[in-house]
Amino acid sequence: MVSAVDAFVYGAAQVARIAWFQSQARLTARLSRGSFPKPKTPVSVPKETAVLREVLELLRRDWDNIRAGLYRMPHDLVPPPQRAVGDILRFLEDLPQVTDRRRTGRNDDVFRKPPPGTEALPRYFRQNFHFQTDGYLSVRSARLYDYQVEVLFRGAADAMRRQALPYLATFIERTAASGRRPQDLHLLDVGSGTGHFLSFVKDTWPLLPVTALDLSAPYLGEARNRLARWSGLAFVQAPAEAMPLPDASVDLVTCIYLFHELPRKIRAAAAAEMARVLKPGGRLVFVDSIQRGDRPDFDGILAYFPQAYYEPYYADYVAQDLVTLFERTGLLLGALDLAFMSKVLVFEKPCDTP
Repeated sequence: MVSAVDAFVYGAAQVARIAWFQSQARLTARLSRGSFPKPKTPVSVPKETAVLREVLELLRRDWDNIRAGLYRMPHDLVPPPQRAVGDILRFLEDLPQVTDRRRTGRNDDVFRKPPPGTEALPRYFRQNFHFQTDGYLSVRSARLYDYQVEVLFRGAADAMRRQALPYLATFIERTAASGRRPQDLHLLDVGSGTGHFLSFVKDTWPLLPVTALDLSAPYLGEARNRLARWSGLAFVQAPAEAMPLPDASVDLVTCIYLFHELPRKIRAAAAAEMARVLKPGGRLVFVDSIQRGDRPDFDGILAYFPQAYYEPYYADYVAQDLVTLFERTGLLLGALDLAFMSKVLVFEKPCDTP
């Protein structure tokens, strides 16, 4: 049960959070002035006040889910001051390098000078995504990533991630009716990154066994650190398109903000792998960027985003029919939802699937 005090704490913390990341976004724009490319074609984008209204609506929805008992209040709602200071200092220290790459269009530093031990990783992965230093291939990048994303989304990224949780809750509730407890299930998170999403999962269902799979060793290391307080965790370094898991071995698959970073061919292979490892009757909960036409008022942002932040596969991602992609693997669409700049897709694996 949540109380009036909980509601006050949530509201006050989120207002402070949004104000902080809004200020960081404005500071970033000021310090990076002149580095952002001009749009290749004229685009129309929502006013900042309209975007802020959307963020506030997302937070209202997030609170409604917490109040309904679908998941717990965020454990990191108020970060320790020393962590906040460290985050902003690392962010500002790295910003000039990001700005320089954006200005020059340079995006292959990690391909030309790969960090030790990363030479065998797939070519599509060895890029400076978002123009960020080291791409996804260093401890420094792993420690910066979540803060960079929150600045980009004005403090709303975690709340968007949490919109996957209600669909885990309904699945777990359904299986409980048949006598299966959370500890009897198994969740696979594909593209776990730093483990931020999984921290919300484990905070709500601490006994649920979870496997975190990612291609980046440093990001998996950050996930290990973040999730160290919980048990029932396994970490696997592997690509989404070739997962070393048995057929029909997991009850739940989650995939959060991965597909827009993958080429189309790899997306298809990853979708097939998720379907393969799901048990009949299992559920896939997928969260990623909205696509063209989902929110016509945001189409201008979608068109400009890959130019400003170096997302080499994003333009193709926003044009792809994801429902058809997953249904070709034998999965069936169960739900489709939009949450600010994110899309939630839920797929079920039929019980009669071999």
